[in-house]
Amino acid sequence: MLTSLRRVFKAGFVGFWRNAYVSLASIFVITISLLVIGATIFIDQTLTVSLERLQSKVDINVYFVTTAEENDILKLKTELEALADVESVTYTSREEELEKYREEHRNDEVAMQALEELDDNPLRATLAIQAKKTSHYESIAQFLDEKKQLETTQTQLISNINYIKNKEAIDNLTTIIQATEQASFITMMVLVVASVLITLNTVRLAIYTSREEISVMRLVGASNMFIRGPFMLQGIMYGLISGVLALLILYPILAYLGPNTETFLEFNLFSYYVSNFAYIFSILVGTGVVLGLVSSTFAVARYLRV
Repeated sequence: MLTSLRRVFKAGFVGFWRNAYVSLASIFVITISLLVIGATIFIDQTLTVSLERLQSKVDINVYFVTTAEENDILKLKTELEALADVESVTYTSREEELEKYREEHRNDEVAMQALEELDDNPLRATLAIQAKKTSHYESIAQFLDEKKQLETTQTQLISNINYIKNKEAIDNLTTIIQATEQASFITMMVLVVASVLITLNTVRLAIYTSREEISVMRLVGASNMFIRGPFMLQGIMYGLISGVLALLILYPILAYLGPNTETFLEFNLFSYYVSNFAYIFSILVGTGVVLGLVSSTFAVARYLRV
């Protein structure tokens, strides 16, 4: 058994170096395929971060009546935070709203004079609610509609909710996010399938150059496993080398693009590459090995009918 394995490994390494040009062509194609797959990973991540940034700018603001008790507002805040659809809830008291107003209008004498003439703070406490997904805002708004009055006294608690005002923007953003996610997934699948098909055909051509050698091996009674083994090993070597090459090529490209993406999108591609290197390594090298192995196996078993 060990002797057979040694022979398979020896034949595989000899075949890899003997057909150096064919091996280089296979490695080149698989590397390009892996770079395409790697690019889709980074493009998808960039789109995800960009959409999350855009989504974070959309929220629902709840305005309370000026007579609302802070305890009742904080109780509602706790109930909102318990909802599965809610990402965060930020409470701003009347006093904080007043300080914010004064800061924003400190150079507006008319506004400041009008504020001083009032006996009481006219501003209302607010809750700013961010959902986990834009599609969740409608259910949150429905929940708030049921909380406009206190259950115990039936007195007014919520003055108004700006969901209706923001609904069109929220709906448009939801549509954009869903369309982008679908387009990204379809594009990634098309590129991956195209890469696999190109790799399969390239490795088939590589193995085709050894068809006479395979015929001789069959004539002398070599087992199918002994014939397939060296080519499967070559396929694994193609994929392993291609995966490492793809990682090395991506490094300087992302190092150059990283600062630019951080400037425009607040997301550094190079930092993502470094911090997730183990994940990216396993994806690219693993995919490369699988591509090479599967391509070699199919080529020998079907194309050459071994």
